[in-house]
Amino acid sequence: MNLLPTRAELDAAAIIVYGAMPATPQFSWPLLNEALGTEAWVKHENHTPTGAFKVRGGLVYLDGLLKREPGVAGIVSATRGNHGQSLAFAARRHGVKVSIVVPHGNSIEKNAAMRGLGADLIEYGDDFQASREYALSLARKQGLHMVPSCHADLVAGVASYWMELFHAQPGLDTVFVPIGQGSGFCAAIAARQALGLRTRVIGVVSSHAPAYLESFRSGELREAPTTTELADGMACRTPDAGSLEIVRRYADDVIAVSDEEVARAVRLYYRATHNLAEGAGAAALAAALRLKHDPRVAGCKVGLPLTGANVDAEKIMRVLSEVLP
Repeated sequence: MNLLPTRAELDAAAIIVYGAMPATPQFSWPLLNEALGTEAWVKHENHTPTGAFKVRGGLVYLDGLLKREPGVAGIVSATRGNHGQSLAFAARRHGVKVSIVVPHGNSIEKNAAMRGLGADLIEYGDDFQASREYALSLARKQGLHMVPSCHADLVAGVASYWMELFHAQPGLDTVFVPIGQGSGFCAAIAARQALGLRTRVIGVVSSHAPAYLESFRSGELREAPTTTELADGMACRTPDAGSLEIVRRYADDVIAVSDEEVARAVRLYYRATHNLAEGAGAAALAAALRLKHDPRVAGCKVGLPLTGANVDAEKIMRVLSEVLP
């Protein structure tokens, strides 16, 4: 399946998104610019109805699914949180039953949010991949539709935030994009290509979940263990083949940031903007800080998606008090 929607498909997806939520803002924060030594624009996807960018994709996916399969019995998927919230949010709008599988030890508050949106939450496995395999088995046994982590409709919905940012700030030289299962990265590329821009797109992974980085460098799909304690939204053990193809073809680079670097970025976001960021939500800033003296950042206009703010209170308190690395 082609994961890069056309301009017409992006425009149609945006109409669906804006039927449920407004565009999010993008701001250039003086203290953040001072820390980076250049002009940066933060795209505030922490200001969506679910506190993360994924909600846009869920809205478009459910709309397309119900047109293709109007009698669908229900949907099931696996997640670490934000993908599940997006599907539950969209499914509730359409009265569709949704089951979400999460690994044991998943975020308590993300789990609560999914239940609050009406999802039947199931805990299974020690990581996302194990949860995904169980979700697939449930789909087969119960006749449910399995929602993938990366799909053209998800990408089209998520791309609406990149279209907003690129329209608002068309002169961006470099943008950094956290990679979990790849829909966010594919969306950035789709928007850039649709608008004919030459903006560099740099993928960001956790150094404690390097599967996409190792696959990008080797030219072949590679699995890698996930040990991140903070960036659960990037805790990918097995890359999605379709999104990996887009990363390999279009990424200007892929870099890894540690939990320590992510924690510093979370603290900087709070001190410089008073916005809370979850680990993956701060990964783009962490990458920009690492490259602040690199010509891809220094003297450039940089785009930073704050992709989500869904982090447990106990964890964010420890990060902000610098108890975590």
